[in-house]
Amino acid sequence: MASPLTIVQLLPQLNAGGVERGTLEINRALVAEGHRSIVISGGGQLVAQLQAEGGEHVEMQVWKKSPLTLGTTRRLRRFMMDVQPDVMHARSRVPAWVTWLAWRRLPEATRPRFLTTAHGMNRPNIYSRVMTYGERVIAVSNTCRDFLLNNYPQTDPDKVTVVHRGVDPQEFPYRHRPSAAWLQEWYALYPGLKGQFVAVVPGRVTRFKGHLDFIQAIRILKDQGTVIHGVIAGGEDPRRVNYAAELRARIAELGLVDQITFTGHRADIKDVVAACDVSVSTSIKPPESFGRAVLESIRLGKITLGYAHGGVGEVLTTVFPEGRIPLQDVTTLAARLKAAKAGEIAIPAESREFLLETMQSKTLSIYEDLSAARGNRQAAA
Repeated sequence: MASPLTIVQLLPQLNAGGVERGTLEINRALVAEGHRSIVISGGGQLVAQLQAEGGEHVEMQVWKKSPLTLGTTRRLRRFMMDVQPDVMHARSRVPAWVTWLAWRRLPEATRPRFLTTAHGMNRPNIYSRVMTYGERVIAVSNTCRDFLLNNYPQTDPDKVTVVHRGVDPQEFPYRHRPSAAWLQEWYALYPGLKGQFVAVVPGRVTRFKGHLDFIQAIRILKDQGTVIHGVIAGGEDPRRVNYAAELRARIAELGLVDQITFTGHRADIKDVVAACDVSVSTSIKPPESFGRAVLESIRLGKITLGYAHGGVGEVLTTVFPEGRIPLQDVTTLAARLKAAKAGEIAIPAESREFLLETMQSKTLSIYEDLSAARGNRQAAA
């Protein structure tokens, strides 16, 4: 093996979320290959897990959208001078700005390489453009890459590499079935689900997830005499209490109180999805940059329906095209739910696409390429 590398990933905080999950997944891959893995963040509930899995954590103010955060640049520059990392990998906008401002003032011949990952398709502006400042840029999907190049045409397309997110088939095994004890507890909590055909929308309760479309589709089916019970499985954002109240009011207005269940945040989402019959993604605007929840559902062998745009459309086109629904076509969504209940849609086949190990190996290859180029640059200095 080549000499061990020192890789630093930067993100706002280490709490629950897709960026955080990806950071931990790369940390595990780095440690397994004998590299030094450091994460810089504002702290969070996943720090202990990171450290237990062999990573190091350095707490810095790299998450508040405040001019005061710029004061972190001096500390981060000193960190880079002392630690001499091979790659600084920024995964979000505030950390990217702090890193770039600290990094660009170091001698070019000796400074680490600078990498960014665009996890989302943020509103195009100067603030968001920093995600294209990396010497290499990872886009989490072809959709995300096209978004970057279309909105920031000055970006060199050759430096933007697509590395799709991935799911571990051992974590989400095909045709997984919850344990008898889990099912007993589940139906004790939600007795109205037992014996019903159930469709679930996994993910946080935020407006762009399009729950109102899902609710409307269930009402259309009720009018047609087809009963489907809906589950909204996700935590409610305390900053968006009005949206959650709006959903409940709409459910009551449509007479669906007995047909829609809110579970709140579930750490056991694999079992929740596996216990349901269909998984649904109704994400609207902005579209998902990848659609990990859709991929996880398909990995479990669940019929998965989703709006065919953004990353969700990309995933469905690749592994389950039968699940594609035109954007906000609620009538078609209702019809496909009805077809699923009637047994007219086959479950997804087991697939080798979008594997976690592929995402890990491609990311480590980028680290190695950047580090080799850094070594050549230092040798030439």
